[in-house]
Amino acid sequence: MKGRIFAAAVMMTVAATTARAQVTGCPAASADPAQNAVRDACIVGGDVFQLLGPQLGLAIAGGNATLGQGGTLGGFPHFVVSVRGNILAGDIPDFGDASYTPRTDGSATPRTLKTDGQIVGMPVIDAAIGVFKGIPLGLTNVGGVDLLVSAAYVPRIGGGNDDFQIDPENPLQLGFGARVGLLQESLLSPGVAVTFIRRDLPTTDIFGRSSALDLNIRETSIKTNSWRVVANKNLVMFGLAAGVGQDRYDLGADLSGVVHGAGLLGTDVPFGTFGLRHKMTRTNMFADLSMNLPFIKFVGEIGRASGGDVAGVFNSFSGAEVDEARVYGSFGVRIGL
Repeated sequence: MKGRIFAAAVMMTVAATTARAQVTGCPAASADPAQNAVRDACIVGGDVFQLLGPQLGLAIAGGNATLGQGGTLGGFPHFVVSVRGNILAGDIPDFGDASYTPRTDGSATPRTLKTDGQIVGMPVIDAAIGVFKGIPLGLTNVGGVDLLVSAAYVPRIGGGNDDFQIDPENPLQLGFGARVGLLQESLLSPGVAVTFIRRDLPTTDIFGRSSALDLNIRETSIKTNSWRVVANKNLVMFGLAAGVGQDRYDLGADLSGVVHGAGLLGTDVPFGTFGLRHKMTRTNMFADLSMNLPFIKFVGEIGRASGGDVAGVFNSFSGAEVDEARVYGSFGVRIGL
């Protein structure tokens, strides 16, 4: 992954209204080559950020709040704990490619930024604790409540001499939520529930280096709010679950860096700090298949996130575009009582 940026900035475009909504402080085009180079770095960085933001958000959020689970657990002392890996087929900018070199002429002509296919992954630990069994209704219960807890882990990648680094302030970040049962699973009925959970990326500093540009993306935060409607049914040795919902991503960071001297510049030009912000809402659908053993389940999940309006993207990408539908998967182990 050398020479690639995993996350960058938010963009400034020629349209002033869109620019003010997403980034503060970037210069306008002018007769000054250095100012134009900084402006172009903001535009390219913003496009990259809007490409990567939904991918990072999906890697954190995944699909089901608890792998293989649809209805509530049946009240205290029931609980489950799962360890999963969320992965998706992503697109990562090839930061070393010439298409990312800042332009000095103030050009307003879009270009195609080179990307490479890349598997994006995030390990997550989830737990659910039964709080209220619910109200009896025939052979089932309604209105049960579970408390949901989640922890995302982001490892440190790269060192001081590498051209790509991810350095979380704290590798673990807790998330919280709740599940409210519409039906508790019984011999005849499936389990059906609504879940809401907030999962965040730990505050992270991200650094990218190339011969043309250094980017420092500090205090990067990604907050995800997800709701789901999920149904499941266990069939002795196997279980099925399926759900649909929405993810809302709220991303922010501070951008600074250096445009390295070349051509008309003749010297290095530092820039920043610029405030960055990006929001997006996507539809999420998924299905789980579990193998049931006593007190333990092995669960696989496949899903798809799609939709969402993206404003202000200026350039295009050689791979998928910013609002491309993303297929993802999860595999994990769940234990419980």
